[in-house]
Amino acid sequence: MIKLIVGLGNPGRQYEKTRHNAGFLFLDTLADQLGCTWVNESKFQGTFAQGKIANTPVMLLKPATFMNLSGQSVGKVARYYKLQPEEILVVHDELDFNPGIIKLKKDGGHAGHNGLRDIIAHLNSNQFYRLRIGIGRPAAGKVVADFVLSPPTKNEFELLLTAFDLSREFIPQMVNGDMTVVMNTLNSTKK
Repeated sequence: MIKLIVGLGNPGRQYEKTRHNAGFLFLDTLADQLGCTWVNESKFQGTFAQGKIANTPVMLLKPATFMNLSGQSVGKVARYYKLQPEEILVVHDELDFNPGIIKLKKDGGHAGHNGLRDIIAHLNSNQFYRLRIGIGRPAAGKVVADFVLSPPTKNEFELLLTAFDLSREFIPQMVNGDMTVVMNTLNSTKK
């Protein structure tokens, strides 16, 4: 059962519509759908909202610590609400999938994603769920940091929005703990 959904990204206008902010962008669409109100919550170092999904109370979090320190914020919420890592779903950008591809997994390493690395360190566990949203890779010879911190093309953005729509359809099942069903469906798509 998922009690906390975390979207990863960087705060600030200059990062709003970048590839690296796919997690923030997704959470904004979910909050809109649920009619949630975001509040700046200093004790959690993030923007926080609460709502109900499938008649179950759920918390939403966008860390305001910048991507590489996301674990500070996630760790504070997890400790305050006494959450287990497996009750947390982290939504983040994924270089290894083409734009718009989404997959769900539990545990594993960080694969070089500094936001995940910091969450693993602050939870002292990798046993949380990850909803990975494909953003693709930069062309050969291009710097990855420049790529993730730049806006997607118009076509890529449309693919992201489609992925967000599909992901939101599965959120009630994830909240209810039907992770295997969701994984079997989402993970059967091509990279």
